[in-house]
Amino acid sequence: MAQPCYHPSVEGAQHGAKSLAQFLAYAKKAGAAGAQPSNFMLQNRQGGFQSAKEIKRTFARAKMKLDGVSGHCAFWVHTSAWTGTPTLRPFVPPDVARRTPAQIEQWAEDYCLRLLDLCAELGVKIVPMFWGVAFGWELATGYPWGFWKGADYDLLEEGKERFVKKTAKVRAHARQLGLYLAHEIHAGTAAMTADDFNLLVRICDGDPVLTVNADPSHCWEGEDFETRFRKVADRVYACHVKNIVVRHGRPLRMMAPDWPDRAMQFVDIPSGDLNMVRYAELMINIGYPQRYCQVMGTKTAPLVVEAESAYRDLDATSANGIQYVRDQLCFPLAAGSFEEGMGA
Repeated sequence: MAQPCYHPSVEGAQHGAKSLAQFLAYAKKAGAAGAQPSNFMLQNRQGGFQSAKEIKRTFARAKMKLDGVSGHCAFWVHTSAWTGTPTLRPFVPPDVARRTPAQIEQWAEDYCLRLLDLCAELGVKIVPMFWGVAFGWELATGYPWGFWKGADYDLLEEGKERFVKKTAKVRAHARQLGLYLAHEIHAGTAAMTADDFNLLVRICDGDPVLTVNADPSHCWEGEDFETRFRKVADRVYACHVKNIVVRHGRPLRMMAPDWPDRAMQFVDIPSGDLNMVRYAELMINIGYPQRYCQVMGTKTAPLVVEAESAYRDLDATSANGIQYVRDQLCFPLAAGSFEEGMGA
């Protein structure tokens, strides 16, 4: 029988209350074969990182695959600190949060570089993350009136220059280590659409470290996941599985801090608006599992569950998502066309 190209995995950022060992035990019990811990789970009590040897030992004891390290928060802080936003405070130590924007940015850059060193030691060559608000909040919010350029300013051109300069050292370090930085195309980041991401690639002269972490749940404002990920097809090196519901008749952009009140909601994977089977097939069609396996030296690629819900318990939601991926998306691949056996 043909073998599947995928295995079920789970992202750790939402499970930050758990230690690495607790997270892996939970993921194993839920049915995952691998896991993608957050950078916070790999820290030690002194504020540094556990050694690669310690982390590998923890994974070996749990009999789990190390599918990557989620570095989203740290990278987002690095390219958002210049704006002075207070929303980065949950992701940095309290003493760092009190520093100037320039000092916070420097701290985040140093942290990201150390995280990349650790990933290289662990053999993790694909790092899921996202770049921060390098173009400013005006462009990040999609402000529609066209006031992005005036006689003495041009927010788009300034943003291009800012992104290239601020990310240069991190990108160079990743290249040196043979790593890929897999940006999750996401609202409130440096690339919110496929075209935005391709712009980043162009202004960085085609830098090969700029890759994509696919996530269909962020396609809720006109760009469906088929359109988005075909536009960046050869750059998709990582993959999240997450579903959404868009509540019709409610505005997508509204100041509603509570998730149950929002028009777009993350939901359990089986019941959302998005067809996850078609999404998994699309990832095969654009070469994600082949690419991941070649870079990481594995036999299967992870479908990393990142299930969230405004109503259902987080652990229950994630466990349900892991089991859905295991039972519905890790299917054996066709060895040829279904037409070949017709009339035989």
